[in-house]
Amino acid sequence: MAAVGRISQALVKSSLTQSRQLSAAAAHGEQAAKTWKILSFVVALPGVGVCMLNTFLKEQSHGHEQAEFTPYSHLRIRTKRFPWGDGVKSLFHNPHVNALPDGYEGHEE
Repeated sequence: MAAVGRISQALVKSSLTQSRQLSAAAAHGEQAAKTWKILSFVVALPGVGVCMLNTFLKEQSHGHEQAEFTPYSHLRIRTKRFPWGDGVKSLFHNPHVNALPDGYEGHEE
């Protein structure tokens, strides 16, 4: 019977120390959350802004010239017509960027 009493006392002590450890971890978690919040506003958001500015400036200086068409035999293979439009253009066709099997649209050579 004394052994059961010792075991129950040990369980009560361990549960008390666990609850103290959990409350200490929660206090540490609150501090970590504040740290990450500050880092998000001070580092991450300005970093995203700098990347957006860099992309915008590079796009402004980028020459919008069409790439030269080279009729490679392994590209733009059409074994069957597309089920929309005229059947030659892809669904999201951009005539300035996407070439057709025989060249870009509107450029007669």
